[in-house]
Amino acid sequence: MDQRDSFNSVAELYDAVRPGYPAALFADLGRTAGLTSQDRILEIGCGTGQATQGLADLAGSVLAIDPGEDMVQRARLRLAGRPQVTFAVSTFEALAAEPGRFALVAAAQAWHWVDPRLAFPRAAQALAPGGWLAIFGHIPMPPAAPMLDDMQAVYQRIAPEMWGPSPESLYLPSGPVAGLIEASGLFGPVVRHGYAFTRTHTPDSFGDLFGTISYYNAMAPERRAALLAGLKDVISAHGGRHVLPYETHLYMAQVKG
Repeated sequence: MDQRDSFNSVAELYDAVRPGYPAALFADLGRTAGLTSQDRILEIGCGTGQATQGLADLAGSVLAIDPGEDMVQRARLRLAGRPQVTFAVSTFEALAAEPGRFALVAAAQAWHWVDPRLAFPRAAQALAPGGWLAIFGHIPMPPAAPMLDDMQAVYQRIAPEMWGPSPESLYLPSGPVAGLIEASGLFGPVVRHGYAFTRTHTPDSFGDLFGTISYYNAMAPERRAALLAGLKDVISAHGGRHVLPYETHLYMAQVKG
């Protein structure tokens, strides 16, 4: 199973434990793109709707797509009562979208799953003149020492190749997102906004979050279980609380032409 498809098998858990997005992000997004109640938004990889709620407040209609049927069903339940939001089970690559229809194409924690050969050209094609692309994502940051040192020891003992910057780090300012947008030649200058927050986990709630992360679910079950057990033991040894820091970064650029 492709890692992109793995989320559908944990849709209920994903819906329950994945963090939403800061209100300030949607305020910055709406202000920068100049969105109004007459505008349309296309959301790529909506998951179970963590960002869809905020996007629905910014425009007249949202088309939210995701390749996971169970993920989309969860998103429909979350957005029940929001008739301006429609859903489709589809990848962005396969979506038959009317060209020039949308004022905003947005991807929350999903852009890295889109075929890079098609991502930017298809986004530019979907946008109306003057429309905007918005790419944003959460990055879980390392905890403070000494918990950091104890977690590192668990990784080094069980899965040393998994230690280090997470795949989500591509959304950091030091990552490639802004450069890829500019290199496409299809968009104007990139505007970036950053946000920080924390989520506090018990050993069990951390285990639930762990169960929604594709690169951990791709591990051999025995090693994955051993790694999770070791990390939960560390959290228990530190008072049963893991204050997990996050950075969230938003990248926006206006389509040329």
